[in-house]
Amino acid sequence: MKLNTLKPSEGSVGKEKRVGRGPGSGHGKTACRGMNGAKSRAGYSRKIGFEGGQMPIQRRLPKFGFKNPNRVEYKAVNLSALQTISEKYNLTAIDVDILRSAGFAAKDDLVKILGNGELSAKIDVTANAFSASAIKKIEEKGGTVTKI
Repeated sequence: MKLNTLKPSEGSVGKEKRVGRGPGSGHGKTACRGMNGAKSRAGYSRKIGFEGGQMPIQRRLPKFGFKNPNRVEYKAVNLSALQTISEKYNLTAIDVDILRSAGFAAKDDLVKILGNGELSAKIDVTANAFSASAIKKIEEKGGTVTKI
């Protein structure tokens, strides 16, 4: 197989439809647009979601749900991640800045510590929020929990 022998498979590429090129082409006069109406004229563009006068789907379907404007989103970090960070960097105190530099949270993220995983050493943790199980496990090992 060589580049000069490549060609598309049979039937996958048709002839280009050259509209508006005279009666002999079969696509002359109205250029395949039909006789009258907005669609036959230049400059026609229908509205997004227009369904030919039928009630559009975005108006047929009901509104649904509720978006709480006061919702606070946290970036979840598990105790197993804290254990990994403390072992890797040999730390006894971990705060949000350390989690951000380690790649567990973005610049503007609020951080919540969750209780998945185990701690093997005493760690002092500072974050925006904690789960009850995380607080329990951190304090069992003699560490402290500080909410920002």
